Amino acid sequence: MYDWANSAFALSVLAVLFPLVLRNHWSAADSAVQVTSRLAWITFAASVVVCVTAPLFGTIADAGGYRKKFLFVLATLGAVMTAALGFVEAGQWQLALGVYLLASIGYYSSTVFYDSLLIDVTEPRYYSFVSTLGFSFGYLGGALLLALHLWMVKSPSTFGLESVTDAFNWAFISVGAWWLVFLLPLLFLVSERHSPIEVRSGAIRAAYDELKSTLREVGKYRNVSIFLAAYWLYIGGVFTIIVMAVDYGKRLGFADQDLVFALLVTNLAGFPATILYGFAAQRFGPKAGIYFALAIYVGACFWGMVMTTFNEFMVMAIIIGCVQGGVQGLSRSLYASLIPPGQPGEFFGFYNMMTKFAHVLGPAMVGIVTMLSDNPKWVLLVLMPLFFCGAFLLTLVRVKPVSV
Repeated sequence: MYDWANSAFALSVLAVLFPLVLRNHWSAADSAVQVTSRLAWITFAASVVVCVTAPLFGTIADAGGYRKKFLFVLATLGAVMTAALGFVEAGQWQLALGVYLLASIGYYSSTVFYDSLLIDVTEPRYYSFVSTLGFSFGYLGGALLLALHLWMVKSPSTFGLESVTDAFNWAFISVGAWWLVFLLPLLFLVSERHSPIEVRSGAIRAAYDELKSTLREVGKYRNVSIFLAAYWLYIGGVFTIIVMAVDYGKRLGFADQDLVFALLVTNLAGFPATILYGFAAQRFGPKAGIYFALAIYVGACFWGMVMTTFNEFMVMAIIIGCVQGGVQGLSRSLYASLIPPGQPGEFFGFYNMMTKFAHVLGPAMVGIVTMLSDNPKWVLLVLMPLFFCGAFLLTLVRVKPVSV
């Protein structure tokens, strides 16, 4: 249920609401280039914070079996700050960026502990299916809430609201409430296996020492190291497309409501497609599913460079939605099958650290391209090497066959 809970932030706030409101409400008097730059830099800042803290959090959580407690604190931070965005006034883009930074830190940091719980709830042979199932329900939950937001934006008076601005404000508040409510089943119904590492005095110092040790140990796990390098590249491209899709559509001249509708249809398509991805991975393996998704992304980048109409944008969004959850879910399950036993929080801390480094990479590339050219289509060209290089490195990762 936590995928259902926090996907509301990823699919509504990160991908749709924040880029639109930042451009139209909080930074209405500024240029498109300025808004894109601000979005990129705040994403960079959140990623840096999580990169620094994720491995430490993971080490401490493993030492005491505190993964659920850390998850609760960080998810609550993210949910409360998301709701707080609904109270930011027009023109206050600095405040909006600060609140969004805290919400993003809560969201991304909580995934360190959530991802590490995968090995507690299922057996290795079911990693791919369970992981993709979680992403698929996340898509469904996010789509349902986004559908409500679209209705609110199209007809504010139906909900007793005076304007579209009020609708967007209540959309932020609803995401925060949704996140908190659907966090509860995980807290009360999911059991956590405690690590054999004992809690002792000086736990923080011990965590840093353990972190240094893990930095040395990661190099000894060839598959883990190569996979993280591959993942860093291709997920950077995936994330950039997720975050910048609405901004890209706005720069092509598409209407706000059309873009929200396109993302809604994308999420609805992602729900059954991601479930099918899980079944396919059981038969063909997670690597094959990742390769297929990366091929789709490369094709979408080529297509995006020549498309001119909203209908083309819609079709491309649906196609991407069919593989977006799959590539993330299978990456998580493949990594879970590669790491050594007994240290899931610590190693998933590194996994999420690489994810955040990738989040730095893509927006930085977007920022540079935006400075060099006013044509947004060049962004797609520079993303394609991330997919090609990531796919090549993935061929070097050896995967043990798992009995069915």
